[in-house]
Amino acid sequence: MSSLTKKQRKDLIRIIIALVMFAVLMICEHAHVIPEHLHGSVAMIPVYLIPYFIVGYDVVRKCFLGIAHGQMFDESFLMTLATVGAFGCGEFEEAVAVMLFYQVGEFFQSYAVGKSRGAISELMSIAPDYANREAEDGSIEVIDPDDIEVGDILIIKPGEKIPTDGTVIEGEGLINTSALTGESLPRPVGTGEQVISGCINGENLLRVRAEKAYDDSTVAQILEMVESAASRKSKTENFITRFARWYTPTVVIGALILAFLPPIISGNFAAEFSEWVLRACTFLVISCPCALVISVPLAFFGGIGAASREGVLVKGSNYLEMMADLDTIVSDKTGTLTEGKFKVAKIEAAPGYREEDVLRVAAAVESGSTHPIGMAIVEACDSQIPQNLITDVENHAGRGISARVGNGVVCVGNQSFFVENGISLPDDRTEADGTHCFVSADGKYIGTIVVADMPKAKAKQAIIDILAEKVRRIVMLTGDSASAAKAVADELGITDFRAELLPQDKVRVVEELLDELSKSSNSKARLAFIGDGINDAPVLSRADVGIAMGSLGSDAAIEASDIVIMDDDLARIPAVIRIARKTIGISKANIAFALLVKFACLVLGALGIANMWAAVFADVGVAVICILNSMRMLAKR
Repeated sequence: MSSLTKKQRKDLIRIIIALVMFAVLMICEHAHVIPEHLHGSVAMIPVYLIPYFIVGYDVVRKCFLGIAHGQMFDESFLMTLATVGAFGCGEFEEAVAVMLFYQVGEFFQSYAVGKSRGAISELMSIAPDYANREAEDGSIEVIDPDDIEVGDILIIKPGEKIPTDGTVIEGEGLINTSALTGESLPRPVGTGEQVISGCINGENLLRVRAEKAYDDSTVAQILEMVESAASRKSKTENFITRFARWYTPTVVIGALILAFLPPIISGNFAAEFSEWVLRACTFLVISCPCALVISVPLAFFGGIGAASREGVLVKGSNYLEMMADLDTIVSDKTGTLTEGKFKVAKIEAAPGYREEDVLRVAAAVESGSTHPIGMAIVEACDSQIPQNLITDVENHAGRGISARVGNGVVCVGNQSFFVENGISLPDDRTEADGTHCFVSADGKYIGTIVVADMPKAKAKQAIIDILAEKVRRIVMLTGDSASAAKAVADELGITDFRAELLPQDKVRVVEELLDELSKSSNSKARLAFIGDGINDAPVLSRADVGIAMGSLGSDAAIEASDIVIMDDDLARIPAVIRIARKTIGISKANIAFALLVKFACLVLGALGIANMWAAVFADVGVAVICILNSMRMLAKR
């Protein structure tokens, strides 16, 4: 009882009271406590109406409200019409039983939906209730998270939630990220490291500088994604909605025909009318589409909940459905398949230059860069050039960067950038694996810096697991050199890769692959793109399913994506594919089982073979079985 809502407890009490009263009436009738001549008589109607209205008053009320608003063809209308018809035919026990067991099914449905919502709404608990802001005089004030401004110094006490994304400026310890990533092991953090909102601080106090307002924080984005997920329905759910819209009025018309046409044709209308009305009422009870209407969305809701427990946010059931049909996965390299933490692996200087000189001028040009490669070059350089000597910095997206250093112009970039600027490169330059950054001074090549990025520890196994899930093709895209791309591809077991791509080239490649899929024999085949950088946002939007790395990924990539992996672990992808296919399988099984049983019972009911009790099973029984089947997704891990 403690896990029930207030409304669910109230409904359960009503059901129990009505069930006890109904059982007493049944016992009294069969034990001949009630005189036999009263059985089925008008005098017994008020007695049976008591448990009927105790358990079903809200169904009757909803029925009349629907009629008043011109929206009569729903489950409440079918139940009310069927039970009123049963009362009119003198079948009082069946009328109460139908309403009673219908409400049992509705209660079970409500409980199941609550459980499935709980799998997702657990995420809602990550929202912070308050924030501790440090004032200039050192005092602490408790504020609403919405009042946090960029640059505020926040005090995160042990056990408190981190209210917004920021940088640790003092303190070190462990933070619990399980609510966001599904990872049970706490993550160590220290001065200078990034922390994201929604995580729980461990045993040590942290001073954090806010880098984002609350509305722009990770936790706010997650909650927005979760709240909007229900609006994006899968094709299967849309089919069920359209089916119910036409199905319900059709069966009502069928019931009316069944009630009036056969006795008219027989020529003995008065004698046979009540029998055919009872068959029509049975027909209505059987036809109630609640098994389909609730069990299919419940399966998808459970699937999204199962994915969220794996640290994966799915923005809608339509994307979960597409994951089940994945044929091709296209992935960015840097920060997605690799760590995204570049290190200078080798420096090669041209004749007449020293390696430290090549590194120093390259670091000067890259000193203001936020690109991982540029930051790696700056980090590797011990000496620095005064910033006032660096002017006219110009970034050439996907190719390189140039700046005036003192009186000379220095360029750092890839081969295509140097070819564009007419700077010749030597034929005997290094062939070391990694990204080759060529350096020139005043239009003359002076050296090469090789920057290496290691694949993620779990990336190779994730690729193997993805292919094991019958994904036909994995393609890697990167702006790096062909040699660097080949080194990573060979290590991960990826046979198809494209290198030296600009952001617009990635979109072009994805469009070409989508065009290939559209011409293939499999019309359901889908393409997913995995990325993490701001330059991946256009490709994430263009793919059938965009998958973003949430922990290290940019806001633009997360916003443009359809699925977010909160801990950047590629191993989550095969898990989501399995969850998606399990969800689709359960949904199709529910549809097939419900339609098969219902149509069989509809025929039997029309022929007079199936009575009201069979109708109750065809409605409530099938609904309960389908709901139980859908609830298997809630335990999926």
